[in-house]
Amino acid sequence: MTRPEEHGLGERVRVRPDLAARGGYRAGEAVPGAIKLSSNESGHPPLPGVLEAISAASAEANRYPDNHATALRTALAERWAVSPDEVIIGCGSSLLCQELVQATCEPGDAVAFGWRSFEAYRLYAQTSHARAITVPNTPDGRLDLPVLAAACASADQVGVAFLCSPNNPTGAVITDDELTAFLEAVPKSVPVVVDEAYAEFATGVTPHAIDWYRAGWRNVVMLRTFSKAYGLAGLRVGYAIGAPELLHAVRAIRSPFNVSTVAQAAAIASLHAVDEMDKRVAGVAAGRRWVAERLRRLGLPVQDSEANFLWLPLGVHADAFAEHCRREGVIVRSFPPDGVRATISVQADNERLVDAASSWRHSAGDRMSPQSSGAQQ
Repeated sequence: MTRPEEHGLGERVRVRPDLAARGGYRAGEAVPGAIKLSSNESGHPPLPGVLEAISAASAEANRYPDNHATALRTALAERWAVSPDEVIIGCGSSLLCQELVQATCEPGDAVAFGWRSFEAYRLYAQTSHARAITVPNTPDGRLDLPVLAAACASADQVGVAFLCSPNNPTGAVITDDELTAFLEAVPKSVPVVVDEAYAEFATGVTPHAIDWYRAGWRNVVMLRTFSKAYGLAGLRVGYAIGAPELLHAVRAIRSPFNVSTVAQAAAIASLHAVDEMDKRVAGVAAGRRWVAERLRRLGLPVQDSEANFLWLPLGVHADAFAEHCRREGVIVRSFPPDGVRATISVQADNERLVDAASSWRHSAGDRMSPQSSGAQQ
């Protein structure tokens, strides 16, 4: 066999230049033997009836899944009082974000979102040759919607805007008045995707995008997932509700069969176990209050959250805190130089998080202060 260079084949394989030096999505780290509080997963096993549904569906593994997820779309349409044409199923809500960018943005168009927010928004804009328009959050971690609306109204060709509520990673929610004002300010042709991946955990009064959509705001899209409250992160099922013409465009660009038969069956079974899910969500809310109270007693900055995680705006101390937790067998997610996000899980895991934070706080001493972290309490 001759060597490739003898035939002029020694050159590197061609890739897009803009992707060569760019990293992909950075998932929460998992370390064997450690408690993983870095990806906002459920600390519970799948809901009652789900494993049985998975087992039954696996018997059809030799067949392609229903490409339109008809049964699941119908169930969700009934739940939210819309037509099945207004529902689309995806391989997790994050992939639906990517598909929405691809369906709405031409090269050079803009994707608008607050920052910090879900980091994949920026990635999807870049990989679709779109521009990212970002607006810094307020000091208390809330999306600054008036400024973001003004940016959308003044920018050239905004393809889509993402509003994450509760916001990942800060946990802050959008109010009714804020969402209404935003929708009134942005062009009605701009799809406004309200990413409600953590909405089930919100115990306060928070708007659901579906209410605006059903009230006639045709540019509103509600995005939901089965990965968080429903505990199906490993199966990747999400959905969006929006205008049929927009969802038709999404279907036109997506890969076929991207939600497995097993995942569809598990999601349907989960919808029949809402009472148990509500109990688990209530437990997360109680755990969130318990952890937040104890971290604040330690003098750590903790922002109010309506999600299944807490945001600690530790500033320059973020990496040091995360590394200390790692040594203590607890994996959290650092977002330097802004802060740390820690998932709320079952009580035993929550206690380990507090213990790790306590030992770090005592070792940090005077080095850790609201002034040195840039934190707002």
